[in-house]
Amino acid sequence: MKEYTLLNNDKTFAFSAENPTGTRGGGSRGGDCTKLSPTVTIHAGETVTLAEVEGSGLIQNMWFTGYVGHSFILRIYWDGQEYPSVEAPLSAFFGCAYDENFADRDGRYPVLNSAVMLVAPGRGYNCFFEMPFRKHCRITMENRSDKDEDLYYIITGCRRDIPDNIAYFHASYRQEHPVVKGRSYTIIDGIKGKGQFLGVTLAAGMNGNNTCWVEGEAKMYIDDDVYPSINYTGTEDYFTGSYAFGNDIYIKQYQTFSGHYSGMYAIFGDNRENYNGQQRFLLYRFHVPDPIHFEDSFRMTIDNLGWTGPRYDDYTSVAYWYQSLPSARLKDLQADDEMCMK
Repeated sequence: MKEYTLLNNDKTFAFSAENPTGTRGGGSRGGDCTKLSPTVTIHAGETVTLAEVEGSGLIQNMWFTGYVGHSFILRIYWDGQEYPSVEAPLSAFFGCAYDENFADRDGRYPVLNSAVMLVAPGRGYNCFFEMPFRKHCRITMENRSDKDEDLYYIITGCRRDIPDNIAYFHASYRQEHPVVKGRSYTIIDGIKGKGQFLGVTLAAGMNGNNTCWVEGEAKMYIDDDVYPSINYTGTEDYFTGSYAFGNDIYIKQYQTFSGHYSGMYAIFGDNRENYNGQQRFLLYRFHVPDPIHFEDSFRMTIDNLGWTGPRYDDYTSVAYWYQSLPSARLKDLQADDEMCMK
C-alpha cells in the first residue's frame, strides 16, 4: 500500500520566492492573477538561505530555474552540522554540468527523465530524492559570479516524526579538466560512516580524437577493500549501455537514452563522423533499486580509457549517497573560473 493512501500527521511546507519563510498561509498577498515576488535576486558574492526547518521532517522535492549555471553553489546542512552534507554547482548537481550548452546535437533541449531527477525543457531542474532529517535542515545558494543573478525555486517537504535509524542525503562534486593520463578518475572518496551509495552523474568532454572513450572500468571499494568489490567492464556498461552506446555496432552512431535509473541523455557537438573529437556527453546512474551498502567507508573510481590506451578527457561528476552523521567534510570546490562548462 502506498504511503499517500494512508492518513497521517504530516504537515506540508513549501519555500519559494513568494513564500520565503515556508509558513502556512505565508504566500502572496497580491490576489488573483498577480505576481509580487516570483523570483529572488542573489547578488554577486552573496549566499542566501532558501529553506530552513526546525525539528524533524523530510525534503521531498526541489525545483529551480532562472540562472541555473555553475556559479550558483547549492549547499544543504543537516541537524546543525557546521559544514554541508551537499555542496555542488547547481547545474552539476542536476546532471547538467555543460550548462552553457542549451541545444544538443539534434538542436533539442536535453531532457534527463529519471525517477529521482528531471531536467525538463528548457532547464527546469527537479530533484525527487527524499531527504529526511531529525532536528534541523538548512538549504542555501551562493552566487560566486561577478554579477547579480535571478533564481526561481520551490522546495517542498513535510514535518513528520523521523525514526532514529535514518540515513542523511549527501552529494559531492569532483572535476578533472583534464583527467591525469594513466590515472583513474575519482568519483568519490573520503566517505566515513555507515550508509548506501546511490549513484553518480557524469559529464565527459572529449579532448582530441574520440577513439572510443568508454573502455574505462568503474570500480567500487567498500570499507577496507584493497581491490574493488564491484568492478564493471567498461564506462558504457556501468551506465547500463553497451557497444559505446551504439557507436560500435550496426548503426554506428551514438544514441541517447534516459531511463528510470540510468541514461546517456545528451550529446553536445558534431558527431556525424565516427569518433569525431570535441564531443560532450551527459550520463547518470542511480542505484535506487540496487544501493551499494558500506559499513565504514566507500570509494569509487572510473578509468578514462580508449582503444589506444589512457586518455586525457575532461571529467566532471557529482556523487550521491546516504549515510550516518556526523559525516566527513566534503572536498573543497575549485574556484568559479576553474569550472569550465562549455
